[in-house]
Amino acid sequence: MTSTLQSASPTEAVKRPGRWLALAVLVLAVLLVAVDATVLGLATPYISEDLSPTGTQLLWIGDVYSFVIAGLLVSMGSLGDRIGRKRILLVGATAFGAISVLNAYATTPELMIAARALLGVAGATLMPATLALIRNLFHDPRERSLAVGIWGATASAGTAVGPITGGFLLEHFWWGSVFLINLPLMVVLVLVGIRTLPESRNPNPGPWDLPSVVLSLVGMVATVYAVKEAASHGFTWQTAAAGVLGPASLYGFVRRQLVLPKPLLDMRLFGNRGFGGAVLADLLTVFGLSGLVFFLSQYLQLVQGRGPLEAGLAELPAAIGAVAAGLIAGRAARRFSVRAVVSGGLAAVGLALAALTVIDQSTGYPLLGAALLVVGIGAGFSFTVTADVILSSVPKEEAGAASAVSETAYELGAALGIALLGSIVTGVYRGFAGPAETPGAAHESLGGAVEAAAGMPAQTSGAMLDAARSAFVDGLALAAGAGAAVLLAAAAAAWFMLRTQRLDSRP
Repeated sequence: MTSTLQSASPTEAVKRPGRWLALAVLVLAVLLVAVDATVLGLATPYISEDLSPTGTQLLWIGDVYSFVIAGLLVSMGSLGDRIGRKRILLVGATAFGAISVLNAYATTPELMIAARALLGVAGATLMPATLALIRNLFHDPRERSLAVGIWGATASAGTAVGPITGGFLLEHFWWGSVFLINLPLMVVLVLVGIRTLPESRNPNPGPWDLPSVVLSLVGMVATVYAVKEAASHGFTWQTAAAGVLGPASLYGFVRRQLVLPKPLLDMRLFGNRGFGGAVLADLLTVFGLSGLVFFLSQYLQLVQGRGPLEAGLAELPAAIGAVAAGLIAGRAARRFSVRAVVSGGLAAVGLALAALTVIDQSTGYPLLGAALLVVGIGAGFSFTVTADVILSSVPKEEAGAASAVSETAYELGAALGIALLGSIVTGVYRGFAGPAETPGAAHESLGGAVEAAAGMPAQTSGAMLDAARSAFVDGLALAAGAGAAVLLAAAAAAWFMLRTQRLDSRP
């Protein structure tokens, strides 16, 4: 069926005064989340040294945030539609800042995992609310495309601000300081947002269905847990139980939404090929990228010996490319086509990841920098246009739930990418053949090997580190190849599913 986006009514075309200042507050919330997500990668070697997590615990620290946020996004987006998107955004931002302090002062791996999970609860309130408020602030399609581009560009800028700021802090303070940078952003967001953001909600939302909330959370968390554990440790009875519970809960969630008069998520949205195609493209893109991105900072620091600030600067081309592409993506999609821009962007990312399959310990920065720049440009085009498609495909009353679907695709893709592609890296790494004196902790993570080498004779430690780094790079190259295959498949799927999609230009 044709998925051309419908134009807004004449009354909606009125341009709200102060909408650009309100947008500045919304993108600050996006920056808050993006900075937190990126600094974790830089801090991982320091967390490994200080808290001594096992390889499995390290993966949980990296992906439990995504597990929880993926399970709650739809529920929180729907809650924002009911109680007010401004209200849930400001409450979530306050909680996000407070829980960041708990992350900063975690003293054990278990406490760090719990703190990241709580941060996921708070983070689930932020992203859907920001996109939903953009949908209600900007009724002119061209202005909305620009606003979504700025929103996406800010998220990309956060991926640059996070590593650079985090790198500076890690060179001068302890690793917990990277989480405390959330506090000033949170304070500004709340104080300015109270005065500038308009409240919006669904005027006839129906009750917030608690069984649906539970089914969504259990289904998402159990499904991703089963995938992660099966990839890491093979099939056990716990994995099998989670593998049954998760899909069964998600099936129950879908069935319940189809019979509720006012569901948390209108499943008929997926009957729109453009909406479904955009969501699938987002999920596969983040899946293909996230496992590689999670380990890239470790490669730059622990393999190539760069300092944290230098490693942060090394990742800057990806953010620059994404910002530039995001700002012109809407115009490009109108001049060419939605599917050409999305599919072309995804194919570019896939080819860039394929180029990274040839990296070794001494790979020069020109190859890394060029690949990251192409990744940023491709992702900037794709993510911005798919977000515009998703927002424009629904009535403004359902913007929160629809935005949550988009964000759920991001977070689920990130969790699965870290679980599966990250498990490829971990699995290859654990099999390295070091000297006979190699301690068991060195096989858990590359950070553990670096720490163990400090207490070993120079000759033995050198041989162990060389073997460990070589195995880590082999795993990283294999994960990059798998990510490239996923991205190229996503490009083909987007070309088919978005073939009739258009962005409307009429207010």
